[in-house]
Amino acid sequence: MTSLVSPAPAAKPVQGKIKCVVWDLDNTVWDGVLLEDGDVRLRPWVVEHVKRLDAMGVLHSVASKNDHEAAMAKLREFGLDEYFLFPRISWNAKSASIGQIAQKLNLGLDAFAFVDDQEFERAEVAFALPQVTTVDILEADEVLRRPEFAPRFVTDESAQRRGMYFSQLARDDVEADFAGTGEDFLASLDLRFTIAPARQEDLQRAEELTVRTNQLNSTGRTYSYDELDALRSSDDHVLLVASLTDKFGSYGKIGLALLEKGTPDWRLNMMLMSCRVMSRGVGTVLLGHVMGLARAAGAGLRADFVETGRNRMMQITYAFSGFREVSREGSHVVLAADLAEIQEPPGYVTLEVES
Repeated sequence: MTSLVSPAPAAKPVQGKIKCVVWDLDNTVWDGVLLEDGDVRLRPWVVEHVKRLDAMGVLHSVASKNDHEAAMAKLREFGLDEYFLFPRISWNAKSASIGQIAQKLNLGLDAFAFVDDQEFERAEVAFALPQVTTVDILEADEVLRRPEFAPRFVTDESAQRRGMYFSQLARDDVEADFAGTGEDFLASLDLRFTIAPARQEDLQRAEELTVRTNQLNSTGRTYSYDELDALRSSDDHVLLVASLTDKFGSYGKIGLALLEKGTPDWRLNMMLMSCRVMSRGVGTVLLGHVMGLARAAGAGLRADFVETGRNRMMQITYAFSGFREVSREGSHVVLAADLAEIQEPPGYVTLEVES
C-alpha cells in the first residue's frame, strides 16, 4: 500500500503523482454527522485545500456512506458541489465507490488519494485498492501540501481540467442515450482536430503530457520543458502539438509528436495522445499528418516504439496506420512506415493545420 500518513523508508516522492483527491464527508469535509445533525459545520481549511488543488488541476470527488440527496443538498448549500466530479454517495464499500470514480475519470488507481476520518474505512480501501494513497483527516492539512499533490507546472489547461471532465461526463450521458451507431454519435459532435508547431507557451502542457500519458505514449519517455524548448528551436526537429474541440467544448492540447529530420528517413522519436480522446477515433490523425510531412519531403519514416507494458494501444495505432517492425533490441522496437497510402482523417473529423 502507498501511504503518506505512516511512510516506511521510501522512494523519493513523485511530484504531481496524485491527480484526484476523494473525500469522505461526515467529520471530514464538515464537522458532524449529517443524518444525525443537519446543522453540520464546514471545515474552512478543507475548502481552502479543495480550491487550491483545483486551481492546479488536481481533481476532487466524494466517496461517502450517506444519503445521496441530503448530502448533495448540503454540498450545494455550501457551494461545493461544483468541485466534485462523479461523487459516489451510497451505503456501498468506499473501495467500490473509488473504483467507479477511477473508471469514470479514466485514471489509474495510483493517481488517487482518499481522505477519511475513520480508520476502518481507510483500511478497507487500502486492502481492496492498495494503489490508492490513504490519508487520515487529522494529517490532511499537512499531507495535502506535499510534492505528490503539486504538479510541477500549473498550465492554463490545469485550471480548466475540472471543466473539461464535466464536459466529458456530459458527452458520456448524451452518448448513453444516443440511438444511432458509434460513428453517427461521433459525427454529431462536430469534432475539430488542430495540429500546429509547438510554441513556447505550449511547452509546460507538452511536458505535462509526456509525464501523464501512459497508454498512448510510443516510448514512455518524459521530456522536460528545457528539452522540449531546445527541440522546438532545432532546425533538425519538428515538434507538433494537437488540440481537439467539439460542440461541448475543448479537450485541450491532447497530442504531441517529435520528428527528427534525416536522410533517407525521418525519425518519429515520440508520438503520444491523451487517453481522454481514446474513444473519439482520432488516434491516427496526428500520425497520418506526420507521415504526410515525411512523404512531402521525399523521405521515408521510421518510428521508435518502446514496450512499456501499458502502451499496447499505441502499438495497435501504429500497426493500423501501416507501420511494420524492422528491428528490435529488447523492448525497443523500430517501425517503418508505408507512405504509399496514408489514411485520411475520419469523415466525422475536421482537420485544421496551422503553420
